[in-house]
Amino acid sequence: MPKNSKAVKRELDDDVTESVKDLLSNEDACDDSFKKSSLIVNNHDGEGKECDVEEGGSDGEEEERPAWNSKLQYILAQVGFSVGLGNVWRFPYLCQKNGGGAYLVPYLILLILIGIPLFFLELAVGQRIRRGSIGVWNYISPRLGGIGFASCVVCFFVALYYNVIISWSLFYFSQSFQQPLPWHECPLIKNKTSTYVVPECEKSSATTYYWYRQALNISDSISEGGGLNWKMTVCLLIAWSMVCLAMIKGIQSSGKVMYFSSLFPYVVLICFLIRALLLKGSVDGIRHMFTPKLEIMLEAKVWREAATQVFFALGLGFGGVIAFSSYNKRDNNCHFDAVLVSFINFFTSVLATLVVFAVLGFKANIMNNKCVALNTIKIVGLLGNGIDEDLIPQHINLTKGALVSVEDYHQMTSIIKGVNEDGLKNLGLDSCTIEDELNKAVQGTGLAFIAFTEAMTHFPASPFWSVMFFLMLVNLGLGSMFGTIEGILTPLIDTFKVRKEFLTVGCCALAFSIGLLFVQRSGNYFVAMFDDYSATLPLLIVVILENVAVAWVYGCEKFFEDLKDMLGFTPYRFYYYMWKYITPILLLVLLCSSFVQLSMTPPSYSAWIEEEAKEHNVIFPLWGIVVCISLVVMAIMPVPVVFFLRYFNIIDENTSTLSTVSYKKGRIIKETARPGEDDDTSLIQGKSPSEAPSPMPGNSIYRKQSGGGSPDADTAPNGRYGIGYLMADIPDMPESDL
Repeated sequence: MPKNSKAVKRELDDDVTESVKDLLSNEDACDDSFKKSSLIVNNHDGEGKECDVEEGGSDGEEEERPAWNSKLQYILAQVGFSVGLGNVWRFPYLCQKNGGGAYLVPYLILLILIGIPLFFLELAVGQRIRRGSIGVWNYISPRLGGIGFASCVVCFFVALYYNVIISWSLFYFSQSFQQPLPWHECPLIKNKTSTYVVPECEKSSATTYYWYRQALNISDSISEGGGLNWKMTVCLLIAWSMVCLAMIKGIQSSGKVMYFSSLFPYVVLICFLIRALLLKGSVDGIRHMFTPKLEIMLEAKVWREAATQVFFALGLGFGGVIAFSSYNKRDNNCHFDAVLVSFINFFTSVLATLVVFAVLGFKANIMNNKCVALNTIKIVGLLGNGIDEDLIPQHINLTKGALVSVEDYHQMTSIIKGVNEDGLKNLGLDSCTIEDELNKAVQGTGLAFIAFTEAMTHFPASPFWSVMFFLMLVNLGLGSMFGTIEGILTPLIDTFKVRKEFLTVGCCALAFSIGLLFVQRSGNYFVAMFDDYSATLPLLIVVILENVAVAWVYGCEKFFEDLKDMLGFTPYRFYYYMWKYITPILLLVLLCSSFVQLSMTPPSYSAWIEEEAKEHNVIFPLWGIVVCISLVVMAIMPVPVVFFLRYFNIIDENTSTLSTVSYKKGRIIKETARPGEDDDTSLIQGKSPSEAPSPMPGNSIYRKQSGGGSPDADTAPNGRYGIGYLMADIPDMPESDL
């Protein structure tokens, strides 16, 4: 003990009471650079003092909670989590499906009204309470503790199929070290008399055939399992092994990977954009993207899908945002982080969409030229037998083998249509326009694995571009997987105090075992099922409950005081009205529209029919509909279960060990709640005792740990716990242990 210690008293039960000045005499207790946890204590005179102390013991002691090595590492981690495969294969697909540029308008509106405010909210509560999603929401209101468990379930469901997409990228990456690329052209079948193209490939395209037949070997329906695809099974095992090795040491290992995994995709995307702009027809695709179809904006489905994409893009409701921010210093400017990461994510989505639409414009140009060539052959055969030869302009050469330009073709068909408006339909001529081709949305993940692969076959040194592109996809996927898995591990470790290594390995092994469902021949249909039903509705409900928990249960005014205390300035009043009124109302409207949409439209999926070489929309069988409903119910079930268990005192709120913590040489030890905590004491902010007087006597700050919950422990009148930072009895504790 220091020489100027005033008193050292040991009771029979080894309770330790020491002067705060003595304990902190050799420590710079109020150094702002080490604000990790707020410590509120009373001295012998009853006057309070608030100090921030480093969570950790003396040199060589393991810190209770890891911290980011730098602000850049943290920002890259959040960007890596938010910018993922969805920016490449989901956002451009939704743009194409929902009217191109028209989709950007509702997305940007919802990003400002919903995305940024809720992203800021999650960053703030995670940074202030410094717990995972389970601990955060249990801390704010124990009856709403199920929100954190629901987030973990959603994270697990998403991780199951998200890593399958990474395994697809790994497969294509492994096949890219060939010249020419294996999807460059349709394979040929040779027999004794002739050689011909595979019919399925001839009816579709080389890249489409390779995706559905060579990569997935897809079945005709979800009911036809078809056995495991061993190539994808190996790739899935590699994908989960990579995630496990990167996450086994927490942010200390995954944080360093972020420098490469977060920055490398931008280099590749910019290179691809430059190359794509040099392709013929790319401008047509970009023009289509920026031409909004305003009538589509009136459809509730567009707004619902835009809101869902905002949640997916920013990771709202997953718990990964809260988990990452919980490793921050308390005085970090999380408002700046929220705005920065949100707009980086938005502009990344726009950049990826520019690349995709440029490629789609190029592809549409190729398909349009094929359509013109086929129709020209039909017109030549109809000359003098349905089409008057005098209708053909003199400068157009229709002799055998002559190429007719697109402009000449449209001039010729416009003359024929002027003479006989119904003539084109009766003649069996297809409509050949680039707009029609661009309006044919490529379903789901096929956008990246078909559109991009088509583009790379026309690039010089195509294997190099293919390797770079699929390496980019792997990096994007891993960045998001790190945040998703962190959203599972951090809350469970904070709650149940298990070893991170064991939990990480167990979680990845379980996920791989269940993931075998997605690598059978019908696996792509299950990916679509999980993507549509396991996360969309549950995420909406989770985010609504998060908003209500902070804005109404805890209170916006208190939360603003916490933010002012943490940030050093009061956030814009804009956030108050968003959190209190606008955002929850918009979320409820979107939730209702989603329920209406689901009730009116039976669950369906796009099945690839081998004989026709095209997709058909097929309704799920009865067991499939049951699975869809079960996914939604299982994801949201923890919320009502925890609520009723708390409400009926089946789980006594007084025995909760999530709200109260003690520090022992930098490690958390369980401690029951302090009785009689003042209701007005802020749950998140660390107020000075002058603002929140402690009911405890000045000399009883440090108490012996209680086991199993004290019978006299009580909650505040509003049902929320106060926080007590208590020293456990540590025999012969060194001077520098605090």
